[in-house]
Amino acid sequence: MILPRLLSTSRVFSLYHQGWNGSNSARFGRLPEPPVPSCTNLTPHQKRYASTLVLVEHKNSIIAASSLNAIGAAAKVGGPVSALVAGSNADAVAKQLAGVVGLDKVLVVNSAAYDHGLPEVFAPLIKASVENGSFSHVLAAASPFGKNIIPRAAALLDVSPVSDVIEVKSEDTFVRPIYAGNAIATVKSEDKVKLLTVRSTSFAPAVLTGGAATAEAGATAATESGTEWVSEEVVKSDRPELGGAKVVVAGGRALKSGENFEILYNLADKLGGAVGASRAAVDAGFVGNDLQIGQTGKIIAPQLYIAVGISGAIQHLAGMKDSKVIVSINKDPEAPIFQVSDYGLVADLFKAVPELAEKLNK
Repeated sequence: MILPRLLSTSRVFSLYHQGWNGSNSARFGRLPEPPVPSCTNLTPHQKRYASTLVLVEHKNSIIAASSLNAIGAAAKVGGPVSALVAGSNADAVAKQLAGVVGLDKVLVVNSAAYDHGLPEVFAPLIKASVENGSFSHVLAAASPFGKNIIPRAAALLDVSPVSDVIEVKSEDTFVRPIYAGNAIATVKSEDKVKLLTVRSTSFAPAVLTGGAATAEAGATAATESGTEWVSEEVVKSDRPELGGAKVVVAGGRALKSGENFEILYNLADKLGGAVGASRAAVDAGFVGNDLQIGQTGKIIAPQLYIAVGISGAIQHLAGMKDSKVIVSINKDPEAPIFQVSDYGLVADLFKAVPELAEKLNK
């Protein structure tokens, strides 16, 4: 077995292959893992060296749900947990964070320079916050926001980031998927400061009420950069946001056109769900890339995932395999998507989906 090549600051403890042979949990070829101490069993002397800073994503005074999952992941590291919130409406967000269970402190930086999430201004702020607060860990959700900022901040701190963490084994040992989720690596980081992005679907969100965190002014950092914010185009929809929807109906290239996605929108509306797409459908121009699910798109874990006309490439499975119930509709009985599905229907989607929507009406 060839182990993945990692930076010198990290070591792979174990690697096992996860096969798609009809069971999401099928694993083989696993190497023995060394004993790793649980975070919950650390002594008070050990715990006091671990202090975690969570970068909080927010917009229009609304905290991103993925940031609550990141706070939940930070609790597993052990030691006190602080949140960093920056922007022109930072005070309003800080008031909400004060009640989050598991937070000890909220660091507030009021400046419009942070309103658009530019990594060129956020990275120096994280570096200053780490140096000012002596944090041993910095966490962010593995969202476009976190993925954009954490690597740049790690470069400023001269450490190697650990991306897409799905499990925290101890203060310095983490589990992350590689090869589009087809293999799992347990990585030990020897960096003094550990910067992580965490997969939100793998950690329970922190509770919004019941906490008693204190708020204080955060560190200051230079906000000048060579990058200028110009504009943004926001897609507005009455449907649930794809990343947090309990029901997702996703379509693939077999729908043949963007107009045919209307049958998926109709079905999703009846189920109170969101609509997603495979990369093939996005690349074909049927829908925008904000609906893409998979390794290079959004990673989701809804209660119900309905895959319509999706063959099941491994890159797509990496984005939805943690769904609680997977239903697939495809006219090809040999389509790989059926291997990970709880329910499969071999049928023409243009007949099956409208019929299903009609049944829901009754």
